[in-house]
Amino acid sequence: MPGKQNTARRERRGPAPAPLPTAASGGAGKLDRLVHERLRLGILGALSVNETLTFNDLKRLLETTDGNLSVHARRLEEAGYVSVAKSFEGRVPRTEYKLTAAGKRALERYLDHMEALIQSMRER
Repeated sequence: MPGKQNTARRERRGPAPAPLPTAASGGAGKLDRLVHERLRLGILGALSVNETLTFNDLKRLLETTDGNLSVHARRLEEAGYVSVAKSFEGRVPRTEYKLTAAGKRALERYLDHMEALIQSMRER
């Protein structure tokens, strides 16, 4: 009787989890999965406290590889969260990143959401 076994398992799990905070409940709305990834959150965070950072600055700060940083920075650029300026210093390429207004809003929404989750947990 597989049906009874499944019922028993559900009963042992305990009550359903509380819903996550949403805009309607005073929370920050849906979590932005683009920002939530660790390295992308690190890029946005670093750029939020620095007007601009070079590729090498970000690489050093976030302790990551060229390829990993390049992929994640491109995703943020495609979303309009960061702007990229490429130039040369002599013969050496220089890539600078800057947080856009949309990127700042996305980071603020993300932080609001996380604060709402933390507050929700503390109220339990």
